[in-house]
Amino acid sequence: VQLQASGGGLVQPGGSLRLSCVASGFTVNNYAIGWFRQAPGKEREGVSVVSSDGRSIYYADSVRGRFTFSRDNAKNTVYLNMDSLSPEDTAVYYCVADEKKWPPSALVNYGMEYWGKGTLVTVSS
Repeated sequence: VQLQASGGGLVQPGGSLRLSCVASGFTVNNYAIGWFRQAPGKEREGVSVVSSDGRSIYYADSVRGRFTFSRDNAKNTVYLNMDSLSPEDTAVYYCVADEKKWPPSALVNYGMEYWGKGTLVTVSS
């Protein structure tokens, strides 16, 4: 299982960014998959995770309404569209995946099995 995230960078407050994650070694519609982040000096937190069957999705309260998860099964790729970014969104963002057929909120609390290398998002003027 490999997860390759990209799309991070520097963006001004109020701006938008889209992260991509290409998965290999498995198909994204058979695994729970999503995004975590870690801000400087803070613990990792779940941002958005979708269940393996695609029927349930978790968003952290801090991003709900601003961030949108999507999945392209044909490309075996998932995305995180981030709008209305604020400096509090500055973090390293990680693409994550897990084989377990659990609700996304449970996976977020328990921790995800597979992690890719992160991509840095910096929100600053």
